[in-house]
Amino acid sequence: MRIIVVDDETAPLHLFLEGTLALDHATDYHFFHDDTEKILKYCRDFPVDGAFLDVRMPRIDGVDLARQIIAIHPQIRIVFVTGFSITLEDIDEAVRSNVIGIAFKPLNEMDLSRYLDAMKQQKTILVARTFGSFDCFIHGQLVRFSSTKSKELFAYLIVNDGKSVTMNQAITALWPDRDIDKAKILYRDAVWRLRSTLSDIGFPCVEFGRAVLTLNKADIQCDYYDLLAGKDVDYPGEFLASYEWSLPYEEIIDRKLGR
Repeated sequence: MRIIVVDDETAPLHLFLEGTLALDHATDYHFFHDDTEKILKYCRDFPVDGAFLDVRMPRIDGVDLARQIIAIHPQIRIVFVTGFSITLEDIDEAVRSNVIGIAFKPLNEMDLSRYLDAMKQQKTILVARTFGSFDCFIHGQLVRFSSTKSKELFAYLIVNDGKSVTMNQAITALWPDRDIDKAKILYRDAVWRLRSTLSDIGFPCVEFGRAVLTLNKADIQCDYYDLLAGKDVDYPGEFLASYEWSLPYEEIIDRKLGR
């Protein structure tokens, strides 16, 4: 789980959250002062599950910042931190449904711990199925990709297990018979469509660099990952049906299963 903390005076939250790291190594905390550009860039680059936001800061209105973050991550859970007397009814209705509470200064560790637990329970997981045909699900709903190639590109990122994939690697796998200039156009279109799909579902798990893509698999549940980890899985003998580049990965599976 990834949580951001935004406060022009982060010391109280920093001390508390640092104390939780010894007990919770699965959560990443990232601290920001009131710099909207840096905060929103980080949110666009990484999936964020929760946010502690100060309501009033010298350069940022916390509620307005929340509205912009929600546009990037519609499922994010927010706790407002404030030294003023406010209630949920004082919060903009467009933001309110993402707010799980208001923490009043001086901060109470019991309340903060409760809010952290609530964020964990609301964590968004993407389920990727690679056995048979490739499909993805979020909140139990099928993810609908806007093109077959953007879907195939995401499958290719999935099986590369978090390793960076260059444009040339992707083209070699997905467009092996295309003229290189045409293939680059098709690659960029697939990248654009994939980025739009991940943004639409509020799960931006891919870092889109210059001619390189990197998957953050922290919140992805995948049958292929389970198999590699040695978990007991029901493998039907078919992997990423219709994707010709998947054959070497089938060999990895066979070796893992001792075939």
